[in-house]
Amino acid sequence: MSALALPDVFAAMVGREIRKLFGQLRRFLRFQREVLKTAPYVPLHPSFLVEQLYIIGITSIPLICITSTFTGMVFSWQMAYQLAGLAPDIYIGVAVGKSVMVELGPVLVSMVMCGRIGAAMCAELGTMAVTEQLDAMKCLNLSPYRYLLAPRVVAAMIMLPVLTIVASLISILSGWAVAWLGRDVPFDIFMKGVRMFYDDWDMTVGLIKSLASGYIIAIYACYFGYTTTNGAEGVGRSTKAAVVASMTSVLIAAFVLSEILL
Repeated sequence: MSALALPDVFAAMVGREIRKLFGQLRRFLRFQREVLKTAPYVPLHPSFLVEQLYIIGITSIPLICITSTFTGMVFSWQMAYQLAGLAPDIYIGVAVGKSVMVELGPVLVSMVMCGRIGAAMCAELGTMAVTEQLDAMKCLNLSPYRYLLAPRVVAAMIMLPVLTIVASLISILSGWAVAWLGRDVPFDIFMKGVRMFYDDWDMTVGLIKSLASGYIIAIYACYFGYTTTNGAEGVGRSTKAAVVASMTSVLIAAFVLSEILL
């Protein structure tokens, strides 16, 4: 191959990748449109929604409790260490409350759910795809979007804010426990700090972020699971792609929403 041909080969490779990327984006947008079109029909089949609410929400509470407990403890300990001798102990509660409600709660829950629910959801749908169960539903005139995909997206959007509230409460309480054990900060002083600069909009922003994260996690898991091919190997690739894409998108969405809402 001559040196003059190398730029042409490189340009052709870049062009193929760009076309592939835009093709994937077009299919993803079309998939989202189909899911959103069938979302209003979810209440007509409440059993599918209730099942997903239980799987996404109730079964995730123990893990959320453990992770939020240690997150609150670590953050409170760091704040106590950084503020030692520089500010009154009441500001430990200020820092923990603000950070947990606006950022730590929503992002923590979203990261945990990306690995737990997003991966499980994608693997389940991917297995159904490669074993032709989704094709069987279509042959029976049953829409996978209506009975499988839309209920998962709606359930994730409902349960992520609920789990965020639980995680924020536990993080604040565990933060007080560490402040009390390490710096002997009374409960009323710590909570006075939490309430000192509290604004209802802080919690609202956190819930909006968790709502967006629920949609992102579920839509990526459903898309990569629904489009899985090539057997067990394809299931593994789809699961990895869903987790990576959802984690990255959740962090980007958190930044964008913070810029817009705060």
